Amino acid sequence: MSEQLDLDHLRQWIGRTTEASDTVTAQLVKGLRATLFQEIGEPKMGDAAPFTVHWCLAQPVFPMSQLGPDGHPTRGGFLPPVPLPRRMWAGGELEFLDTLRVGDEPKRVSRISDVSLKSGSTGTLCFVSVHHEVTTPRGLAIRERQDIVYREMTSTPAATSAKAPPPPPVAKHHESHMADPVLLFRYSALTFNGHRIHYDRDYVTKVEGYPGLIFHGPLQAAFIIELAAKLHGGQPPKKFVYRGVQPLFEGSEFSVNANENGEGLELWTANSEGQPTMKGTATW
Repeated sequence: MSEQLDLDHLRQWIGRTTEASDTVTAQLVKGLRATLFQEIGEPKMGDAAPFTVHWCLAQPVFPMSQLGPDGHPTRGGFLPPVPLPRRMWAGGELEFLDTLRVGDEPKRVSRISDVSLKSGSTGTLCFVSVHHEVTTPRGLAIRERQDIVYREMTSTPAATSAKAPPPPPVAKHHESHMADPVLLFRYSALTFNGHRIHYDRDYVTKVEGYPGLIFHGPLQAAFIIELAAKLHGGQPPKKFVYRGVQPLFEGSEFSVNANENGEGLELWTANSEGQPTMKGTATW
């Protein structure tokens, strides 16, 4: 598969832009609060939404005939047509300048900023970075970089490792929840995400070789950001940088963790063994 990957061709997508807009509704805020284990309440016009509500807004909509076997739209269009079958949200960076609120009609401008290749333990990795700016009539609300990784399909289970894991880190601040398939379904529905790895157990185990349904990267980041804000008087970080370190699977407890450092917070999600699955740093 890697021999068919033409980096010069894929880099022609750098600089491409697209725009989209949507409305922050009370119903959306209720659904996202419920999914993040927050008090649901009765959101009114002007009430603050969860800090990552923008990931639920203005998601691309394609007809069923244009979806690939993994549930994503067929390759090409705004994102470059990377000819590697596995796709994951690898990490990114967020700057929060204003909180989105019920009744807002945010506009998102997106731009492909980079396409690069790396070699990993599972073979060729192709990283696509996308920059987003989310604005309202009040001005710029969120500036973001998303890193998407594409990789080869391997013949061995994707989550195995020959190395013994290190001792799990100890957290001063800690919350635990269940990685329930319904939780994953709800987030897929809120974000109009058709990626089969989050809800189709036959596909994720038999085709992609994982041991179970995979917890969304942005959902892990959403839990981390909400904990960071809770520990900082309800204020989201001015800057949040994060990356996925290994998949988090359904069917067991997961945790959201934080420790203070000299500049802000070190945060991570962890599986039932306490091993980090996503790491992030938050600064104010």
